[in-house]
Amino acid sequence: MAAPRRSFDAVVIGGGHNGLVCAAYLAGAGLSVCVLERRGILGGAAVTEEFHPGFRNSTASYTVSLLNPKVIRDLRLAGHGLAIVPRPLSNFLPLPVDEGGGYLRLGGGLEATQAEVSRFSSRDAQRLPAYYAMLDRVADVLRELLLATPPNLGGGIHALLDAWKVARCFRALDLSGQRDVLDLFTKSAGDVLDGWFESAPIKAAFGFDAVVGNYASPYTPGSAYGLLHHVFGEVNGLRGQWGHAIGGMGAITAAMAKECAARGVVLRTGAPVARVLVEGGRVVGVELESGETVAAKRVAANVNPKLLFQQLVAPEHLDADFSARIAAYRCASGTFRMNVALSELPDFSALPGRAAAQHHASGIILAPSLAYMERAYFDARTAGWSRAPIVEVLIPSVVDASLAPPGLHVASLFCQHVHPDLAEVAPGRTWDDARDEVADLMLDTVNRAAPYFRASVLGRRVLSPLDLEREFGLTGGDIFHGALSLDQLFSARPILGHGSYRAPLPGLYLCGSGTHPGGGVTGVPGHNAAREILKDAKRRR
Repeated sequence: MAAPRRSFDAVVIGGGHNGLVCAAYLAGAGLSVCVLERRGILGGAAVTEEFHPGFRNSTASYTVSLLNPKVIRDLRLAGHGLAIVPRPLSNFLPLPVDEGGGYLRLGGGLEATQAEVSRFSSRDAQRLPAYYAMLDRVADVLRELLLATPPNLGGGIHALLDAWKVARCFRALDLSGQRDVLDLFTKSAGDVLDGWFESAPIKAAFGFDAVVGNYASPYTPGSAYGLLHHVFGEVNGLRGQWGHAIGGMGAITAAMAKECAARGVVLRTGAPVARVLVEGGRVVGVELESGETVAAKRVAANVNPKLLFQQLVAPEHLDADFSARIAAYRCASGTFRMNVALSELPDFSALPGRAAAQHHASGIILAPSLAYMERAYFDARTAGWSRAPIVEVLIPSVVDASLAPPGLHVASLFCQHVHPDLAEVAPGRTWDDARDEVADLMLDTVNRAAPYFRASVLGRRVLSPLDLEREFGLTGGDIFHGALSLDQLFSARPILGHGSYRAPLPGLYLCGSGTHPGGGVTGVPGHNAAREILKDAKRRR
């Protein structure tokens, strides 16, 4: 006789960081919870894996800042072994030798950064404090909204209360601050930075935040929001700081999984979900690709909204307007991700030396100007990939010896722009056949700034946009689960009327980065979704 099928109070689709956060909070409130992860390892895109014998690194997501301190405390992540080391410098920008060379270092304190910037423009150095103050002033207000549920259009008294809370936050800003909010949400990063600064290197160093993971030019309207999104975070209480998780990004999700297990969550890997089950107009569980069904009173989906509503939910359960808008939801990234094993640290022409130094432990940006970034974007749009790509290099083994054999190193290369759908602009080509050609170009780009870099590469793992979609479910290779533009933020993320983590189907919720506040390893969507699920569960009781 077959064993009775177990039923859960909640099933979470996807064992990425937000799914684990959501599951932990639900289990902590007394619900029975099961997490179903398609891959053989928990963590989603925040995982650490061996990619070359003896060399491990963060496979996809690669740096820490936005992980919310409340989530860290509530889930006891430090107690489960999570340790984060701040970068000694924020960024290092080596400049092309054929354009005069030099470099710019950001971080290490305001005075140190001003001294660096003054080598290019004394005016820009003087304006730095005001620029930072402007970003901090707006970021402080928006931080209050991170853990808030966006008001739903037509959502009744609860939505009215949520809207009042939002309005109250913005009323705390003076008129100048409100104008800054408008600028940062509607203007391009290039227009904002051109208004503040005159030197190309400082604009490039700041402008990188507006294009990282964003398939757009720095002069695309709305891209200025990226300048703000990347200063929300903190490391060890230091706001705006970036850092390395010891053990790689998988250390974050491993700590989350330990807390889930301690709270009784059933964690299953190798369990891909084929469809969401609906009976009588309400979600009742999921069916796995194996044919197994898992019953649940509610389902929380930690997957891209397009993947959920176009592949896992049958179309007859969604109205035509909602389905059409999900189809138009923009998910595309110009991201090309690489991990490389190195025999030695890169020796940059702009700042020579193979011994580990502060700049080796920073975010190394290879993109000397906003104009360079714009050309990279339009190259990808028309030819498939940038002839002169944007590359950020991180070398976490400088501060974490556990990732590589003694004396050797690993580096993360976050590269862009490439076209997410190569066949669209290069008929007959696919990312499967172009992957290595483009990977070689990325290595050559680093090699121009650090001669012999390519010769030091012992092994590599390459992920094109297609690989990111196949491996991690990142539709269009989009690391943020949807563009961070005004029409896809807050109450409109993913669709206006469903910004409160609730899907159109009763019992179905969204808890991933396709909801407020968007992408990055924050844990906030999982935290907020769990709160709304528990509210609804209380009302049902």
